[in-house]
Amino acid sequence: MVLASYSNSVIELYLTVGVIGGLGLAFNLQPALTIIGKYFYQKRPMANGLAMAGSPVFLSTLAPFNQYLFNNYGWKGSFLILGGIFLNACVAGALMRPLEPKKMKSKNKIGIRAEDSDLKETQEKESTWQKINKYLDFSLFKHRGFLIYLSGNVIMFLGFFAPIIFLAPYAKDRGVDEYSAALLLSIMAFVDMFARPAGGLIANSQFIRPRIQFFFSFAIMFTGVCHLLCPLAQDYPTLVLYAIFFGLGFGSVSSVLFETLMDLVGAKRFSSAVGLVTVVECAPVLLGPPIAGKLVDITGEYKYMYLASGTMVVTSSIWLLIGNTINYRLLKKEQQKKDARKKNMQRLESAESEPLSKHKPYDDVTVKISKSHHKPSERETNI
Repeated sequence: MVLASYSNSVIELYLTVGVIGGLGLAFNLQPALTIIGKYFYQKRPMANGLAMAGSPVFLSTLAPFNQYLFNNYGWKGSFLILGGIFLNACVAGALMRPLEPKKMKSKNKIGIRAEDSDLKETQEKESTWQKINKYLDFSLFKHRGFLIYLSGNVIMFLGFFAPIIFLAPYAKDRGVDEYSAALLLSIMAFVDMFARPAGGLIANSQFIRPRIQFFFSFAIMFTGVCHLLCPLAQDYPTLVLYAIFFGLGFGSVSSVLFETLMDLVGAKRFSSAVGLVTVVECAPVLLGPPIAGKLVDITGEYKYMYLASGTMVVTSSIWLLIGNTINYRLLKKEQQKKDARKKNMQRLESAESEPLSKHKPYDDVTVKISKSHHKPSERETNI
């Protein structure tokens, strides 16, 4: 942002805000999400909701604050001030400490040396593909739940962010002034700020957490229905009502967006899953707003853009709802088969480990032989 304030062309803005700023946000997001999974398990949905509530706190004041900065300092001064604010994230990043495993003291130094040599040998034998697979686990593309989650999110993000971008222009098109139109984003962000921790609290309950995928699907559906009803808002009070319900739906989705992914793949594979998901989701996130803008240019009205966005979001919720229902049933059948196999193995092991004392004829033979005082023959000893 600071470098963007010294830009003199659109290409320089693409490089500073788009490339460098995008990399900075990516490096900021993934460690913050991963470290939550390392620190929390029982109350992880609530922790995710509280952590995700930080962005709407700033977003609720960002729209009028940006308008104020632009009117008083211009776009270059706005970028410079915003860059100074973003630099405070370095302090938060410095407080993130990874959990280190407890070191067990061992008196056997030879055993430690042998373990170190084995580790070195395995590290030398690792191929380049295995090294890459440590950071990006491509085997996740064979994971059924991960594929359902990824495909549903790709459909959702095609129409997820466009309504936010075009909310203020849509209000201006309805005759609302600039500051009141910008205030709609603040209202939405203010509701979003409370909806995220509330959504995390609901998702952490005993009834919802085992069915968190369904909660995620219904939250997406609620947001899509809000977009479908947005064209009915023709004046400022109804636009405020839409912003409130939109903030409620947006916050509910955001509170469990990554918790559902962690529920599917586990905490160990979560960092790789987040990396792969964000790489794939870049395409719909980038294509969604331009396609929505093109639709506005062709039709000349914003309502068709909101109808198209709502349709995409509702379609993704139905896809996730059906896919997760099938996935839960298949997982239940697979678990039943595993339990049946374990029971069969336990029965076989118990049958094989029966004591020989149950066979009485052999005991009688041994007793008779032990009672005889003469020296046993070779045949008797063999018996």
